[in-house]
Amino acid sequence: MSDTDDAKAAHGAHGRPPTRADRWSAFTTSPFLPASVLVLILAAAAAMFAGSYTYAMANPTPHRIPAAVVGATDTAAGGKFIDGMNEALNASLELRPYDSAAHARRAVEEQEVFAILTVRPRAVELDVAGAAGASVAQLLAESGAAVGRETGVPVEVRDIKPLQEGDPRGLALFYISLAAVIIGFVGAIQLSVHARALDPAERIAFTVAYALLGGFAIAASVDWLLGALDLPFAESWLILSLTMFASGMVFTMFNTLIGRWAMLPTWGLMVLLGNPSSGGAVSWPLLPSALGHIGRWLPPGASVNAQHQAVYFGGHQHVFPFAVLAAWALVSCAVFWFWRHRHPGGRDRAPAHAAA
Repeated sequence: MSDTDDAKAAHGAHGRPPTRADRWSAFTTSPFLPASVLVLILAAAAAMFAGSYTYAMANPTPHRIPAAVVGATDTAAGGKFIDGMNEALNASLELRPYDSAAHARRAVEEQEVFAILTVRPRAVELDVAGAAGASVAQLLAESGAAVGRETGVPVEVRDIKPLQEGDPRGLALFYISLAAVIIGFVGAIQLSVHARALDPAERIAFTVAYALLGGFAIAASVDWLLGALDLPFAESWLILSLTMFASGMVFTMFNTLIGRWAMLPTWGLMVLLGNPSSGGAVSWPLLPSALGHIGRWLPPGASVNAQHQAVYFGGHQHVFPFAVLAAWALVSCAVFWFWRHRHPGGRDRAPAHAAA
């Protein structure tokens, strides 16, 4: 065999065209595979993001609107007006009788009803509560005025719990809660990238630190700097901080359980599902019924609910939204701490000779 033949035999494997299996093997070990997967995931995330918000908010439809009623509903004026409202709202108005205006007003303060319908012998009064839900109040006010014109029943519409002047559409509380949710888990992502060596206790401590400082910054900017809202500052600050901490620890929990893909369930839970169902942009009675129920149990909805109560119903706050935020924070911390050995962060404190 000549030297030329020996060279061909030695380099034949390198000279042959790569097979399909060779190309796939090379692709799976290259950076192009995760990059391609991310392209598909981002495209799907964009579609789901737009779809979830459009589904929840583009065409709000009443499903069940609790309303107090004071007075006899079997009068001519009352009967015609209630029938007209049921037709206009597709029978979604749930009337709850109260024996006095004071008791009905208390039900509004307790956030049990969204409006008060007072039936007079020849007219009706419709009191809405913008602070309880701006979109619901607007729907009731517009429907009530239209039904009054159609039925010939005189209607007086009033807003007995209006929104603050700097927030006429009732969206500011949604925006500050949204900021707390997103910055909360983005902060945890940045800790995992730029402070990867933090030990578990240190990671929780720094999450608390940026949550407290971030919550203060959000509240100060919308209240002191912009003057858009007159907040009960200390309480709103703590709600925002608890929201940021819970959101950050949710990402940390998922990062412990599934590693580098933790962003997917965090984004799905907090942004795709949590924010559209929070009741901040569209009140819960106008959301698809499933979202209206789910939203109360997720951090974005609990945050919006707690802020609404703190700002507009300070004397009638409920424990539930605070309990939801605390539960998410505690469960996330517990999962992270129990499986902290699986978290990709931390640093090796083993002695040098032991490591060798």
